[in-house]
Amino acid sequence: MTRELERFRAEHPRSLELAEEAGRTLLGGVPMHWMVRWPGGFPVFAAHAEGARFTDVDGREYVDLCLGDTGAMTGHAPEPTLRAIAEQAPRGITLMLPSEDALWVGQEMQRRFGLPSWQFALTATDANRFAIRIARAITGRPKILVFNWCYHGTVDETFATLDSQGNVVAREGNIGPPVPLAETTRVVEFNDVEALRRELAHGDVACVLAEPALTNIGIVLPEPGYHDALRAATRETGTLLIIDETHTLSAGPGGYTQAHGLEPDLLTIGKPLAGGVPAGAYGFSAEVAERVKREITDEVADTGGIGGTLAANVLQFAAMRATLSEVLTDEAFERMIALGERFEAGVQQTIDRHGLPWHVTRLGCRVEYLFHAERARTGAQAAAAGDEALDRLIHLYALNRGILLTPFHNMALMSPATTEADVDRHTEVFDAAARELTAA
Repeated sequence: MTRELERFRAEHPRSLELAEEAGRTLLGGVPMHWMVRWPGGFPVFAAHAEGARFTDVDGREYVDLCLGDTGAMTGHAPEPTLRAIAEQAPRGITLMLPSEDALWVGQEMQRRFGLPSWQFALTATDANRFAIRIARAITGRPKILVFNWCYHGTVDETFATLDSQGNVVAREGNIGPPVPLAETTRVVEFNDVEALRRELAHGDVACVLAEPALTNIGIVLPEPGYHDALRAATRETGTLLIIDETHTLSAGPGGYTQAHGLEPDLLTIGKPLAGGVPAGAYGFSAEVAERVKREITDEVADTGGIGGTLAANVLQFAAMRATLSEVLTDEAFERMIALGERFEAGVQQTIDRHGLPWHVTRLGCRVEYLFHAERARTGAQAAAAGDEALDRLIHLYALNRGILLTPFHNMALMSPATTEADVDRHTEVFDAAARELTAA
């Protein structure tokens, strides 16, 4: 690690200079605090990004497998999206009025995810906040249920975990939650049907907010029959089921929902929908849409905490229409998923070749590896299997050799612009790291 840190510092003098200057005006020297998590002691400053590659201010080019932690799943600066932005921007950016593009996007979301009614936000975090508020409003119930070590953005109610006695507590990193999390949230382990049924039996849960597979603690896949049990338990207890597809869109053009025939009451999604322009969406089943119309009248539509002045702006819809029709197409996903399979195979071959107690898991075009032999079936198991020091080493080792991985976990994402050569380059670097570690 010492060697890699010294190499990083020596090879990025301009980024270091900018980082030192940024420290005088920006908290932590970065414009968004998450950026302090990059390995190396300071972040690489980007100069240019296109497709699946970017160049930093020191002139170094990288294969980007982070892709803005899914925000740039389209690849950087996709031409159809840029064209739509250039055409729309001179005609207006935000009006608090609909455009014809909104109709097309709504119809496309219907086609992909199967829910008939849609609303739009600026982020998936907002979409989740709004969906939770709506669920509470139409059920009259105060609590939500989430899965241990889930991730739904910076929503206080979802940033909860279980302590060693099984009590609901704020997860580390939930900065200043307004109330104790046990007042708002029930938490169970993913894949634990018995615990799910036990907590829903209290009758106070408005909604279950679920990733179809856990994605922010390494990929934890659902066991066979788990989603059927989840849907049955929510229906039996009158609990709404919200599926968050923001990361699991990697499973296909309609996310895990379309790929596996899920039947959510609401669905939330964000990040890549508009090719990098901020965009989020939340959809409703016909029954839920009718309940919303009855419970939330037009008279309070502008004061109910659902929406935002800049949400559903015309630039956002122009970018979403271009992105969904020309970039994140059904055909693009076929190729992206094939690349994900290639990436997974390369990592697995390296693990096998060196006899390492690690594993790799794939969800469509999203692939993650954990430094533990057994695949986790719960969030707690995945969290316990983490190795922060090894994570940082592998990230920095890859970065020093022109590969950008997601800094929070070992995630790699394939975009429409990613190539087989990009995937194979990662395999080479990963194999070199494994070879050095096993030799040591």
